[in-house]
This record gives sequence, C-alpha cells and structure tokens, in this order.
Amino acid sequence: MHHPKEGEFITTMSFKHDGSLHRTWRDSMVLKTSDQSIIACNDHTLVTEADGRRWVTREPALLYFHKHYWFNIVTMIRQKGVSYYCNLASPYVIDEEALKYIDYDLDIKVFPDGEKRLLDVDEYELHRKRMHYPKEIDHILKENVKILVEWINEEKGPFSKEYVELWYERYCQLSNKKPLQ
Repeated sequence: MHHPKEGEFITTMSFKHDGSLHRTWRDSMVLKTSDQSIIACNDHTLVTEADGRRWVTREPALLYFHKHYWFNIVTMIRQKGVSYYCNLASPYVIDEEALKYIDYDLDIKVFPDGEKRLLDVDEYELHRKRMHYPKEIDHILKENVKILVEWINEEKGPFSKEYVELWYERYCQLSNKKPLQ
C-alpha cells in the first residue's frame, strides 16, 4: 500500500459496485495522512467521467477519506459559505495509481445555511437491484447515513468550522495560494 506524504498530489478514482470506473479526479494535494484517514484538497481540478466527459471543479474542496467509515466528505469552500457533499461509499484503498473507493450512489448535501438533503435515493434503489448489492452492504450504508447525520448535527470532524479553517489554511500555505476572502 502506498502512503502519500504531505504536499504530494494524488489521483482519486471512484468505481461502481460492478467494478466499472465512475469518475476520476486529478491532482489532490495531501494535507494529512494516517493509518486511518487521508485529508486532501483540490482546487480547479480536472474531473473525468466514465464516459470520457471532462470538467474542472470550481472552488477549493477539502477531501476526507476514512478506512472504516462507509462515506467520504467533500467540503466546498465558496464565497457564499461552506457546503458539503458526502458520498456514501466504501472505505478507501490506496495504491501507486490512486486513492480508490466504490461509490454507492446515495449522497448527503449540506448547504451553507445548514439544510441537509439526502440525494439520489432513486439511483441507489436502481443500482441496488441492477448490481445486486448484498443485504449486508445495504445495512452498512443505512447505518453510515445515520453516523453521517450525527456528525453533521454535532459539527464533528470535517463539519466543524475549526477543521475547515485549519486544513484550508494548511492547503494555502503548501500551495502558496491566498485564502478566499
């Protein structure tokens, strides 16, 4: 297993349950790595969809991946405030090629005003049937939705203002960028 160091860039790849490539993000800067998690940041990063379409992210985003939780968290830092996009996904693995995980369709979006929305329930149900998600995974994902909502409500970890300030400031230091005002 590859352990990237602070300041190194990694690629992130998400797959679907059937093993097909879903999406690839280039050049996320690693801010912290441990045996359990990786915190990274990207800004105006190239994203390639499975069908070959390409686009570039619009703002800095802190990325939180964990070895035990079945979700990852994208903290989008915008002029109008911080919002979050939380993917229900397998714990990550990392190798020489990329940080990798399986995307399980369900997402929670948290808006700057604190509003929360569970997204893509229909897509989840369709893929659950089509790709034959095991009952165990269905149960794990539903339990992790509860954990994620608890973290959001308690402003735990990536959902705390201090976390966002600390890691965005570190990204700005390492990349010699000026923070958003």
